[in-house]
Amino acid sequence: MTATSYCCGLSDQPFLGITIGDKFDEIVKRFPDNEALVVHHQNIRFTYTQLKEQVNQCAKALLVLGTKKRDRVGIWSSNRYEWTVLQFATAKVGAILVNINPSYRIHELEYALNQSGCRMLVITDKFKSSNYEQMIMELAPELAFSAIGKLHASILPELTTVISLSDHPPKGILSWSSFIGQSEKCSTAMLKTRQKDQDFDDPINIQYTSGTTGFPKGATLSHHNILNNAYFVATTMELKEIDRVIIPVPLYHCFGMVLGNLGCMTHGATMIYPSEGFDPLAVLKAVEREKATALYGVPTMFIAELEHPEFDNFDLSSLRTGIMAGSPCPVEVMKKVHSLMNMSGVQIAYGMTEISPVCTQTKVGTPLEKQISTVGQVHPHLEVKIIDHETGQVVPIGTTGELCVRGYSLMLGYWDNEKQTKSAIDSARWIHTEDLATMDMEGYINIVGRIKDMIIRGGENIYPKEIEEFLFGHPKVSDAKIIGVPDAKYGEVVMAWIKLNEGEKASTEEFKEFCKGKIAHFKIPKYFKFTDHFPMTVTGKIRKVEMRQISIKELNLDTVSNIETA
Repeated sequence: MTATSYCCGLSDQPFLGITIGDKFDEIVKRFPDNEALVVHHQNIRFTYTQLKEQVNQCAKALLVLGTKKRDRVGIWSSNRYEWTVLQFATAKVGAILVNINPSYRIHELEYALNQSGCRMLVITDKFKSSNYEQMIMELAPELAFSAIGKLHASILPELTTVISLSDHPPKGILSWSSFIGQSEKCSTAMLKTRQKDQDFDDPINIQYTSGTTGFPKGATLSHHNILNNAYFVATTMELKEIDRVIIPVPLYHCFGMVLGNLGCMTHGATMIYPSEGFDPLAVLKAVEREKATALYGVPTMFIAELEHPEFDNFDLSSLRTGIMAGSPCPVEVMKKVHSLMNMSGVQIAYGMTEISPVCTQTKVGTPLEKQISTVGQVHPHLEVKIIDHETGQVVPIGTTGELCVRGYSLMLGYWDNEKQTKSAIDSARWIHTEDLATMDMEGYINIVGRIKDMIIRGGENIYPKEIEEFLFGHPKVSDAKIIGVPDAKYGEVVMAWIKLNEGEKASTEEFKEFCKGKIAHFKIPKYFKFTDHFPMTVTGKIRKVEMRQISIKELNLDTVSNIETA
């Protein structure tokens, strides 16, 4: 009988049948004096005991402001200690944390807040060129005339409270310090009562992932989903309480808040944020200063660190492991991470937000050949299979097909979107990733392509439909199609093919200006091609594969497109 492409992850490690809040308290008791959180740009160093004090204050303040179980609390911020405090505090009171990408602009913010029904929003004041207070005031000008917690905004009907991490926010917005001060009105007994009311299957997090419908979908994850996934990722890495982990990836993403924060917490290890947003020099400095043992990142980040002109000035000898995930890694980059960064134990992880997020991972002892050419083997307590996309049948070993995943980490569903949930998860509870993969006799998975036309730019998932619909809003546009083209730095970047209305003329600069400030920077096309027609099949369907081939040739990207990746 021919071996088929199916594997299940056997493990003698049981699930953590516990909520995030209870697990956090358990770890604090075990490692009270371990450093829990180090944030260089805020000059913060908290032991687990000190972090618990911050978390409990925040949780009490949430209760004082009337936060109920399953209320949605949005966080729109770069990497700061308050992000992590809010993450653990919402888990304790049973509120659902809604992660909002700091790159979002007004159009995207409005959708996320309304689709999730956010009651409260916590924002940073400014980051890089973004003024978050200004943007929320533009969306909800009623804030200027509203008492704290009493907002009634026509565009954001569910939102009642906005909290800023600045000391002196505009009228109608509560400062973080004033918010935390509310905790004095709540007893410890009240918090304990609320915490006991949590169940590990309760939803605790909504993460937006771009959708083929043109609008992001809110993957809804439970305590059980993300706590266990974090635990098994860190366990596979052989993480211990003595480990110190550099987390330069954004916290709004599963990589940061699950693999980073929760992965460290479940083992009593130290979370270290080198900067508010990714800065390769800050990462290198943090590794040396903190004698870090692990470093996380997408391939783009590792490339930036390796290519930094000051790279050779830093002692990285304390490193031994880490995680590289988010997009395919060029083989030569992986070899340099091994040899030049001392990360012989670095591991490749693969997954998606909807599975909390990791389903395959390399491990300690994985042969170098497998480390640089696969995304590892199935995770503990999960199942993977590779099927023929047309027939649904499991394909033989070595045959390309669609990767499907089933198990404990599968999301509860897309928030308030039953139709999209049913289209992603079949009746047998398999989620169809739409990624093309092969499996070898040892169960190692290799991702070879994508059924969907999703673009992965430096770890950011981008769906063309969303950008196409936005570009249709330009008065000169007759039609617009978005494709991904290869890029040496980001793996892929966005390109727009634009068909203008008859008699119109336009420039790349005009369209980039049109996008600026309205959609996230990573979604703004790097290249624009103005055309009279699109390649089509005989049945009238757009041939994006052909568009990509034409673009690669016209942009002289042949060399970049041939870079070998794992």
